[in-house]
Amino acid sequence: QVQLVESGGGLVQAGGSLRLSCAASGRTFSTYAMGWFRQAPGKEREFVAAISRNGGSTIYIDSVKGRFSISRDNAKNTLYLQMNSLKSEDTAVYYCAAKNGVVSKDQKLYPYWGQGTQVTVSS
Repeated sequence: QVQLVESGGGLVQAGGSLRLSCAASGRTFSTYAMGWFRQAPGKEREFVAAISRNGGSTIYIDSVKGRFSISRDNAKNTLYLQMNSLKSEDTAVYYCAAKNGVVSKDQKLYPYWGQGTQVTVSS
């Protein structure tokens, strides 16, 4: 089992930057592929980015590629999402999630979820 807690959300101006963190409990963090998902008001939760167990492989939704960067520090049991050039459409609750094995963008494959952190991008 793993418990996940997101932090770093807040209000930011369009064009600005924000870094989200996801702190994971336990001693098996490095065995999980990790992902970031988001849910905007009135919309379904969607995949944003994911990273493999050792950080060697990353995937992104097209709309954030080049602006967002996912990373992890297994020694600190922490996942990050660096968000640059933020747009109003990035406004959402951002969730981190964990799964055993290989990286995936399919949220149905992630059994472990944090509570989310709100990101609001003002125009």
